Order: sequence, then structure tokens, then C-alpha cells
Amino acid sequence: MLDAALSLFGEKGFDGASVDEIAERAEFGKGTLYNYFPGGKEELYEALFEERVVGGLHQVVRATLPPDRPLSSPDEARDAFRDFIAGLLRHFQANRSVLSLYIAEAPRAFNNPERMATMIELFSGFTDAVTKAVERAIVDGGLRPLPALPVTHLLIGNVRGLLMA
Repeated sequence: MLDAALSLFGEKGFDGASVDEIAERAEFGKGTLYNYFPGGKEELYEALFEERVVGGLHQVVRATLPPDRPLSSPDEARDAFRDFIAGLLRHFQANRSVLSLYIAEAPRAFNNPERMATMIELFSGFTDAVTKAVERAIVDGGLRPLPALPVTHLLIGNVRGLLMA
């Protein structure tokens, strides 16, 4: 169902795609779609974003910055954060269609305080996980003692900038 929704949202935009078309493309009845996604298109959109974008971001953190990875030297920290950035870029390349949908539909989030709060909440877990790794690298001596949250935003922001170019 998510693949069908993503395909139709990509072709027609969020507003142009209908639940009937999504159900038909997914080869399910409309009732079955509503059983899984009672909120219809809105819930499908949020599930796509949560599963394909944010879920993937957490996977990148777990794979590249696990709690047991040594970050006690500048070389170890550099290698770990280089792997993290490369993992983010691979994730967004593999999920470019979801990212494109998110960018195209971003104004909808800014006009809906509830959706904006959901997006912020989803990203905050990712940001927190990266910040913990940065803090660990600082405590272990692999990074200079700088404020961890701004360093996290710098890392993530540079990747975002590359994606927008």
C-alpha cells in the first residue's frame, strides 16, 4: 500500500491522488486500505515519511554510530562520522522519491500545526541519537569539546544542503 501511495503521490501530488486510486494500484479494496490506514491519504503520507525517511535515518545511526563503536581518537571519530554522512547520502539516494515527495509537500506541513509537530517529533528522535554519539565522541576524546547539539545540526545540515543542491 505504501508503494502504491508513493507512486501515485509522485505522479499526481498528494492532492491529485485519491484513496480509490491508491487502493486500486495496491490491488486492495478501499475498505482494506482504511483498515490499515484509517486516516486515509494523510495517514499514508505520514507512514511513508515515518517508515521510509525517519526509520531509515535511525537505521543509519544504528549502523554507523553504535554505542560500542570506539570514538576515543580523532581518527576513530572522523571515520565514524564520515560513515554516518555516507550512510545518510546512500539512504536518501535509495529513497529519493520519498524525499522528493516530502520536499514537494513541505508547505502543507508548515500550514498544519499538528503535522508540523509530528514532523518535528519524528526528527527529534533522530537528532537526539546523533547528538548522543557526538557527546560520546567529545567525552571519549575523539572530538574537541564543543556544544554537541550545534555539531549535530552542522552534520545534518550539510547533508541536507547537499541534497537540495
